[in-house]
Amino acid sequence: MKPLIRIAALALALAPLIHAANWSSGMKNGKPEFKSMGPLAFGPEGILFVADTRGAAITAIATADTMPARGETPLKVEGINLKIAALLGTSADQIQIRDMVVNPISRNTYLAVSRGTGPEAVPVLLRVGTDGQLKPVALDSVMFSRAELPNPPAEGARGRQESITDIAFMDGRLMIAGLSNEEFASKFRSVPFPFTTVPNGTSVEIYHGSHGGFETRAPIRTFVPIKVGNEPQLLAAYTCTPLVQFPVKELVAGAKVQGKTIAELGNFNNPLDMIVYQKDGKDFLLMANTSRGVMKFSTEGIDQFVGITARVSDKQGVPYETVAGWTKVMQLDLYDPAHALVLRGGEGNALNLESLPLP
Repeated sequence: MKPLIRIAALALALAPLIHAANWSSGMKNGKPEFKSMGPLAFGPEGILFVADTRGAAITAIATADTMPARGETPLKVEGINLKIAALLGTSADQIQIRDMVVNPISRNTYLAVSRGTGPEAVPVLLRVGTDGQLKPVALDSVMFSRAELPNPPAEGARGRQESITDIAFMDGRLMIAGLSNEEFASKFRSVPFPFTTVPNGTSVEIYHGSHGGFETRAPIRTFVPIKVGNEPQLLAAYTCTPLVQFPVKELVAGAKVQGKTIAELGNFNNPLDMIVYQKDGKDFLLMANTSRGVMKFSTEGIDQFVGITARVSDKQGVPYETVAGWTKVMQLDLYDPAHALVLRGGEGNALNLESLPLP
């Protein structure tokens, strides 16, 4: 090998290691403070992003949970809420599971939990291993960094809990949906990681066919980044239930962007969670809802649908099927290439955490 070629090859080989080493840039060791724990997302190298909706901030935690999972072992923990209540020394009606996310490296599951109700509720981070064992995540001495959002709704205001409604990590950036205190309240932020500063974000507007008008104050409830062709897109769902497409390249700080409403999925319904997965060489979207079960969409040709720009009396746009047997699903995430992990209602007031074959 010639010297220049050797140097180039060595640089290419080391590039992923150098990049990985920089993911913890700016982190410090200590105990992060939380007023609440809400949406969760994993980034590279086992870094967990935790949204603090009351604090209007994101904390990145280096979990060191980087041992790759082996094999495909199904997971089922019945009565997970009852087990959490027992672990935290309270009753099931005094805990709420705010979000759930699977570490794609280890397949350990992380739960953001509130112990208690109202403003005095205590946020707790828990982990469920692939063996089903439940443990608190120790946060007394971890490497972490924190980013506060500019212009959030005022503390104590009704919209404060919606300062962050969902988060996801894509291509070196943390994507954050939620509300601000500005006139165009619905915001989407794309924040480079490691954190330096948080931009003001993009004001997002949609046409809500069921309501017959444009909306600038309704927040995105849940979203997924996806690539349609080679173009990064965002699929976002709103209350009552528009499904909207945004080109990621348009979501720049300070811009006002109108999304394309590609489906209206019915009134009196809230979207809860979304994932994208591959099966038989094709991409699909799953969406859990409060009133319509779990919907399955094909993403093939999804960018070719004409946007809805007039009132609709019922459902319209991208077709879907309801996944049979997936009842009472509240949260879902990709568990492995063949399974989703769901949090869903069981017998009585029990909630079950279980992996299910992807439909």
